[in-house]
Amino acid sequence: MKKIGPPVDRVDGPLKVTGGARYAAEVPVARVAHAVLVLSTIARGRITGMDTGKAERAPGVLAVITHKNAMHLPPQPTRETRASQGDHVLQLLQDDHVLYNRQPIAIVVADTFERAQHAAHLVAVRYEAAPVDVDLLRTRTAARAPHPPYHGTVAQTLPVESRRGDVAAALAAAAVRVEEVYTIPAETHNPMEPHATIAVWHGPTHLTVYDSTQGVFEDQRKLAASLGLPRENVRVISHYIGGGFGTKGAVWSHVPLAAMAAQKVGRPVKLVLSRPQMFGPVGARPQIEQRVVIGAGRDGVLAAIRHEGRSSVSQFDQFCEHFTAPTRALYKCPNLDTTERVVSLDIATPCQMRAPGEVTGTFALESALDELAVKLAIDPLELRLRNYAETDPETGRPWSSKSLRQCYQTAAEKFGWSRKKPQPRSMVDGKLLVGWGMATATYPANVRPASAIATLFADGTALVRAGTQDIGTGTYTVMTQVAADALGLPVEKVRFELGDTDMPETPTSGGSCTAASVGSAVHQACLGAREKLARLGNGGGADPSVDEPFAAQLARHGMKRIEARYDAKQLETRDRYAMRAFGAQFVEVRVDPELGEVRVSRAVGAFAAGRILNAKTARSQLLGGMIWGISMALHENTVYDPKLGRIMNNDLSEYLVPVNLDIPAIDVLFVPEDDPYVNEIGVKGVGEIGITGMAAAVANAVYHATGRRIRDLPITLDKLL
Repeated sequence: MKKIGPPVDRVDGPLKVTGGARYAAEVPVARVAHAVLVLSTIARGRITGMDTGKAERAPGVLAVITHKNAMHLPPQPTRETRASQGDHVLQLLQDDHVLYNRQPIAIVVADTFERAQHAAHLVAVRYEAAPVDVDLLRTRTAARAPHPPYHGTVAQTLPVESRRGDVAAALAAAAVRVEEVYTIPAETHNPMEPHATIAVWHGPTHLTVYDSTQGVFEDQRKLAASLGLPRENVRVISHYIGGGFGTKGAVWSHVPLAAMAAQKVGRPVKLVLSRPQMFGPVGARPQIEQRVVIGAGRDGVLAAIRHEGRSSVSQFDQFCEHFTAPTRALYKCPNLDTTERVVSLDIATPCQMRAPGEVTGTFALESALDELAVKLAIDPLELRLRNYAETDPETGRPWSSKSLRQCYQTAAEKFGWSRKKPQPRSMVDGKLLVGWGMATATYPANVRPASAIATLFADGTALVRAGTQDIGTGTYTVMTQVAADALGLPVEKVRFELGDTDMPETPTSGGSCTAASVGSAVHQACLGAREKLARLGNGGGADPSVDEPFAAQLARHGMKRIEARYDAKQLETRDRYAMRAFGAQFVEVRVDPELGEVRVSRAVGAFAAGRILNAKTARSQLLGGMIWGISMALHENTVYDPKLGRIMNNDLSEYLVPVNLDIPAIDVLFVPEDDPYVNEIGVKGVGEIGITGMAAAVANAVYHATGRRIRDLPITLDKLL
């Protein structure tokens, strides 16, 4: 049986549906105490007093930790000194400063969760509040370049500026020009499982943490640095994660605070964030404003693009959304100018959110291209084909593989794009206006160093280990398939283990790099084990023409196991080729002209992402991304009070995400693609490309239905009315 590609059921599925899969907060730990955070109710200022007496006297309370009695920590990173984009500046109760609304300012520990929660409400805080600035569009703060050193998205460092050709001259000479501004509000991650941490000390210098994290090794590094411990003294375990999407890709304040609380009370401590506490202290997509200027000939051939914008960041940290990245790579254009700037606001630090930069950038670019198509009376798909980039426009390198034309064709045929009537408001269904829109999807094919160990046993089974994470994407399953394929074993004979810093090191699960990075290490480690076995057989006088099971070979040599490790690095070909996954999004909407209500009624996405490891889990990832793109277009908006700086809709009753009735039948199509250059197993990640382009496709469809161009997300009925 072919092991790679088929829709193998999740190997962890039975544990999940029977409750046997233990998430971070469910790990049984003896004598565990419970912690609850106290968060600030102002957005900027200082704490002038904190009355903890009632809380300390409440039943079951073990400790109330504030800046007055918290353990003194080594100097923490600042905006200028932090190690990477994922290395956030944390708030660990070391001073009385308040930097944003919902900042952790105290932690209450009790013998039960209910008692800790009750006591947390008894903590009375006095503040000296200062004026706040939280709205990017109304800010008084000037935009600036990110503080150096600036580190970009996973597996790549991108400049915040790029230029080629003479944009000003080309725009001046262009026959047709589009110039518009597009805005995206702050959006908050809401994975099904909130952040959760259990901290267990073994003496004063050794720490084990069970954490819901996308990066156990990043957790280990940050905890060691924050607490002043040797890295090898910290062990992080994370076997099951109920979604992350970027918010769990870095360490936030609550993780070391749980460890500090456990040390304070002398027993293990569990800390689980409530749903409202997910708004503020654990990141969000930044507010973004983008200006796109496009010049083209009457034939639709692009002459110049200027793409510039600004995104929000906290006053004390750095984060810059790479929203111009897709503009640099998607279309053939001789003159290009892109600039990214940040604006410091009195907010918590933003972070990666599914397809950071790519999804926000494609909203602006693909909307502007649709506006250009309307001006030129050219079909939007035809416009993109006329500007198809056969090589990477930014570097001139050939693509390692690119099947975007096939994606356009496959999706357009399935959708029935050729039947589109081009004029707005020309398609109806009863009283409803029907609109069709499309956009291009893309995401870089990231790879980072990763390691794995494969062990073959005399009973004919294999164990493969890598310290990666399964954030719900199916890593347990696809790595089992990769290993089984390389070893020539049935899937049920292979066990894959992950989620522990005692295992070989792997990257954080972000940037769609896990399957490509860890999969390459697993594949090569398994081949290495087979090679060791082959050498063993040859040295023992075995007949090389006989395909002997490895269990028999080990038994013949009196061995119980044989093991091989592989440390995967980026291939040399990454310096010679440009590497991206591509796709095409097509959407149909129905709009009630009297109420302004928008419903997505059909969606088709076709994607080319190298070798597909598991058709079922890959489809699930792409489907989830497309749904999130619809959510981004029509629903999500983190609302700040401009005077007080508070997040006003900090729960799932008011922060809107789609429910079943909001999502139609969605077709996910795979375009086969063979890429021998991207990595050892020919894989491009699919975790994020599904969301890219979708918000623009919805907005373009809404324009076609109504004749109204909405450039400020989300598209709500008030904007249409």
